[in-house]
Amino acid sequence: MLLPLLILPLCLTSCVKEDDMPNTPKGNLDALWTIIDEHYCFIDYKEQQLGMNWDAVYSRYLARLTTGMGTEQLFEVLSEMLGELHDGHVNLYSTADVGRYWSWYEDYPSNFDQELQDAYLGTDYKIASSLKYRILPDNIGYVVCNSFASGLGDGNINEALNSMRLCNGLIIDVRNNSGGQLTNAERLAKHFTNERMLVGYMSHKTGPGHNDFSEPEAQYLDPSEGIRWQKRAVVLTNRRCYSATNAFVRDARECPLVTIMGDQTGGGSGMPFSSELPNGWSVRFSACPMYDAQMQQIEFGIQPDIPVSLDAADSSRGIDTMIEAARQWLWQNQ
Repeated sequence: MLLPLLILPLCLTSCVKEDDMPNTPKGNLDALWTIIDEHYCFIDYKEQQLGMNWDAVYSRYLARLTTGMGTEQLFEVLSEMLGELHDGHVNLYSTADVGRYWSWYEDYPSNFDQELQDAYLGTDYKIASSLKYRILPDNIGYVVCNSFASGLGDGNINEALNSMRLCNGLIIDVRNNSGGQLTNAERLAKHFTNERMLVGYMSHKTGPGHNDFSEPEAQYLDPSEGIRWQKRAVVLTNRRCYSATNAFVRDARECPLVTIMGDQTGGGSGMPFSSELPNGWSVRFSACPMYDAQMQQIEFGIQPDIPVSLDAADSSRGIDTMIEAARQWLWQNQ
């Protein structure tokens, strides 16, 4: 399974190193705790939202260290300590394993059925890079984007939208899209606005204090120079919309003809940085917080405009409740 990614060249080339800690179980725990304490961008926010105390976390996990403990046991302790942050962008990497937090989606209904989606797409759908698309029998365009990791170009998007230009509405299904490149997510969103729009803000960590941030920098969505969709569109979401997909939903909901429908997204708004522990293990963590246009946190996800969930009875009859709700809404709101 691919880990959720949100890629920005600046963040990938930045690296924090804790060189003064010894290569011992305590030294590695101290280094990891300090990296997060000084450079992770959501410490105060997570303490407020989760009731977590990062100092208390240190004491609790320090007590789990034992003399002569093996690397596998140390990896488990450090991974579980990072799990206290409830952040899918926080990962610990060794040569043997990847420590990860997946409860941002595992603890919630999936609101997605691959077989149902495949049935709606059929076998004669078209493919434009990471977009799969077709026109449904009621003349509603249906586009599946299950990843922003590959090279999604304006040409791909133009061709897909052009082929559906006579449709009465458009569904963009990004359920289970766990992210990829921000540029791809933004490139798709650009096709749904005719004017420059404020979509959010981003800050950068500037020091070791929990609140050492740069002034929030406004982020704007500029209209595409290619085809722009001029009819109603619905974006279908679920809890596995993460990272770059979370950013796409943030941008899309500011577009005047776009409605977000489904479940709350999974979140993941922090830009990832990397660092290294004394024993050579690497850690990825969120260091640049992103906000919506109202300067609200989106780290824990974005609520839909219209909540809809899959219905088990519908699914048993081969009906995707969420797709059908989007089709009905588009026909009623042309």
